[in-house]
Amino acid sequence: MSGHSKWHNIQKTKGAQDAKRAQAFTKIAREMIVAVKEGGSGDPANNSRLAAVIAKAKAANMPNDNIKRTIERALGSGNTDNYESITYEGYGPSGVAVIVEAMTDNRNRTASDVRHAFDKNNGNMGQAGCVSWSFDKKGVIVVNNEDEEIDEDKMLEDALEAGAADMEADGEVYQVYTEPDDVAAVADYLTEHGYSLLSAQTEMVPQNYITLSDEKDIKNMQRMLDMFEDNDDVQNVWHNCENI
Repeated sequence: MSGHSKWHNIQKTKGAQDAKRAQAFTKIAREMIVAVKEGGSGDPANNSRLAAVIAKAKAANMPNDNIKRTIERALGSGNTDNYESITYEGYGPSGVAVIVEAMTDNRNRTASDVRHAFDKNNGNMGQAGCVSWSFDKKGVIVVNNEDEEIDEDKMLEDALEAGAADMEADGEVYQVYTEPDDVAAVADYLTEHGYSLLSAQTEMVPQNYITLSDEKDIKNMQRMLDMFEDNDDVQNVWHNCENI
């Protein structure tokens, strides 16, 4: 769930307790099933959306057996999963732009839950397109540099060689940016060259940011994000709050 510092939010999700880890795997599996069905293939070489989800799953340390079983389940003739992708847009406290990506088998339930999270925390759900114009869709790969042993020039060189568009250092990580369809290929290249990935996915990256100064606004914004994260239908949340 991303603002300006993807790793801050990814770390909160990926480094959580077992229950949160299981929930993350469940959400990735759902995304994988939809990618197989909508892409018409269980072969990532012929399904770029599936390839991107597999890269995301591997970066989240989802076991290969889980990935294989999920794809087989999606391809199975008896599979009755009927999820659809829906994106909601709106505003958090003090006009923070928020995009909520969901996958659901009950559109009415999910819309009601998302609207409730906005309303309860001094926000409001808006019309499609009300905030997405202020975000850019990019592939974002987070490379672990906790020991700070990776040379920045070497990291940039390898990232560009892999096909990335840009890279930036962000504390104990490097964030590598790609075109949305290139995230899987770049992630595979970096992994093969010995880099440890903490995340690899397509994200909505804000063009500008809002810093919340009022403590009540900060509390409401954090509670809104927590409500979204705890909702099984919500896959990703992107926002432009600078300090959460």
